[in-house]
Amino acid sequence: MIKTALSLALMSTASLCAFSTPSLAQDGTDWLAKERFQIRARAIGVFADGEGRESVTGLKTDVGDAITPEFDITYFFTDNVAAELIAATAQHEVSAGTNDLGETWILPPTLTLQYHFTPDNKFSPYVGAGLNYSYFYGEDDGTGFNDLDVHGGFGYAVQAGFDYWLNDHWGINFDAKYIDLEIDAKVNLGTTALSAGDVDLNPWIIGGGVSYRF
Repeated sequence: MIKTALSLALMSTASLCAFSTPSLAQDGTDWLAKERFQIRARAIGVFADGEGRESVTGLKTDVGDAITPEFDITYFFTDNVAAELIAATAQHEVSAGTNDLGETWILPPTLTLQYHFTPDNKFSPYVGAGLNYSYFYGEDDGTGFNDLDVHGGFGYAVQAGFDYWLNDHWGINFDAKYIDLEIDAKVNLGTTALSAGDVDLNPWIIGGGVSYRF
């Protein structure tokens, strides 16, 4: 009788500490089960390196930082393995020395494969690695310069972060990504063509926000 009462008490205590989210193993082959999806909204800072050399003057190039909202969706293949796709856009200043070459918008969709160490705990850290493609658009020329053109490309991405779950559905998130990325920037000074060649953009993307799981 005492053993039975003790077992019931322990089970009740455990049920208060654990989340009720079912294991994905219970879903079988239901790949569209809502429990497989998680969404987040973050505010992110994009801190770019932007190091390169302008071909005519030899001046060092730089790309300004930016803060912007970001949205992402995560799909869980298993309880621990997931894929995350982020969507965001930000405007950056491009310069060479003290010269303002102009501004450009970047759209950098990034897909990472993640491993979540403790998905059923309140504190749920993860790491990930994947691929980024950065597309540049909406270039505006700086003072005295014209025809700014920035070409994007592919780069690899690594990340680390965590969710802290407040209840079964809502949590807070912190995430850090590093993207290894080279871009090609060109601009004219009147009729003189200037090129920065391969610019190491290599941004750190640091953000925090809210998470929701279904």
